[in-house]
Amino acid sequence: MSAIKENFLTLSQKIERLSNPQRPCQLIAVSKTYPSEALMEAYEAGARHFGENKVQEMCSKQAQMPADVAWHLIGHLQTNKVKYIAPFVHTIHSVDSWKLLQEIDKQAAKNQRIIRCLLQIYIAQEETKFGLSQEEALAILQNPALAQLANIQIVGLMGMATNTSNETQIRAEFQTLKQFFDRLGAMQFPKQVTLTEISMGMSSDYALAIGEGSTIVRVGSAIFGQRS
Repeated sequence: MSAIKENFLTLSQKIERLSNPQRPCQLIAVSKTYPSEALMEAYEAGARHFGENKVQEMCSKQAQMPADVAWHLIGHLQTNKVKYIAPFVHTIHSVDSWKLLQEIDKQAAKNQRIIRCLLQIYIAQEETKFGLSQEEALAILQNPALAQLANIQIVGLMGMATNTSNETQIRAEFQTLKQFFDRLGAMQFPKQVTLTEISMGMSSDYALAIGEGSTIVRVGSAIFGQRS
């Protein structure tokens, strides 16, 4: 068995053990920069959800991979690039503006689809990370015009913790996102909002994330090996 297949199967078993039995955490294989051959090895081990940071790379791989792959855009997304992924993307994790949400709705309508979206919330102590403040996210969710966006579904929140070895800090950042998620869950929003997902946790901190309530983890190097 190849290292990628073995890594994926081992990781899947670990995540299953860490997860709530009633709600297993979804593993997304983050395949950015890895060749399609590596993705196929993970696919053959059972991977069906793949995450990419860049639109061009996602489109290229989507054309080469089997049709039952669910593609997740997890990197920063520019409005002028939405049209390229709208025909096939499963979930966009990185919605960080009202303008972007409007464009996703527009392009989804052209493709007669409803696209799942996550609002990316800024939880890290790093200026290089993107994301909405809690106030900005609330403004989007409470915007009266949201009810007119018929081709998007906001299914949850995404967050990236600070790149640090300080587990106390990482845990606190994940807790901040979960607390905001729970707060939103007690509020009323239009039918375009069904908050069920929290996307947090990567190769270095997925166990902490699952412990704090993550329903989706985005793991790359722990499956495919270190990027060159």
